[in-house]
Amino acid sequence: MEVSANIKGNTQVAGHSKWANIQHRKGRQDEKRGKIWTRVIREIMVAARQGGGDMSANPRLRLAVDKAKAANMPADTIKRNIDKATGNLEGVTYEEIRYEGYGIGGAAIVVDTMTDNKVRTVAEVRHAFSKFGGNMGTAGSVAFQFKHCGQLILAPGTSEDKVMEVALEAGAEDVITDEDGAIEVITPPAEFEAVKNALEAAGLKPEVAEVTMRAENTIELSGEDAQKMQKLLDALEDLDDVQDVFHNAAINE
Repeated sequence: MEVSANIKGNTQVAGHSKWANIQHRKGRQDEKRGKIWTRVIREIMVAARQGGGDMSANPRLRLAVDKAKAANMPADTIKRNIDKATGNLEGVTYEEIRYEGYGIGGAAIVVDTMTDNKVRTVAEVRHAFSKFGGNMGTAGSVAFQFKHCGQLILAPGTSEDKVMEVALEAGAEDVITDEDGAIEVITPPAEFEAVKNALEAAGLKPEVAEVTMRAENTIELSGEDAQKMQKLLDALEDLDDVQDVFHNAAINE
């Protein structure tokens, strides 16, 4: 059972255990380490182009640079891509486009892309959906099933009381203890950085820390359906223009 203690002191019960899925996802991301630099560079360029190259005034760029450092990207590579995006060097211009659709069992899928060629990207995303048993939807068809928020997840065994005290004081809106003992902290996007910094300053290092699209409800998939869904998700994530894939499937392989 997953128990949520939020700011108002209410207790609510939700469904699915997330820790195994998180570890599974991290393992798959590690396998695709080569793609991470490409994705992070695009994120740096879009963040810098939209909000400027001054990290102190651009939270999205700070987050992108943190991801780059975590992926061991050299500082000169980071700087060069910020310079490209802000016009100091010539570079490619990327556009952000979101696609939505349905996976196995009606599971909702949101695909965020950055592309320099919309025609190519939409064709590739549509092909992946149709080839692996999904259906591409229209804009807005499933995004309402997700919440745009900051999400920080701490490993089982972390002190729930300490996390709650630090996180809520720093601006978090919810702290959820999962049935596996993992602790999930939810923040408004604007408060994500402050909450992350407060947790780390208190010696609480999240295993996952990201601004994300968090599914409000999950659809349980197992057996053949789970395998089919994972193939569809892998196919989408493997596309060069795809930055993130969000879904509401709880996959039990």
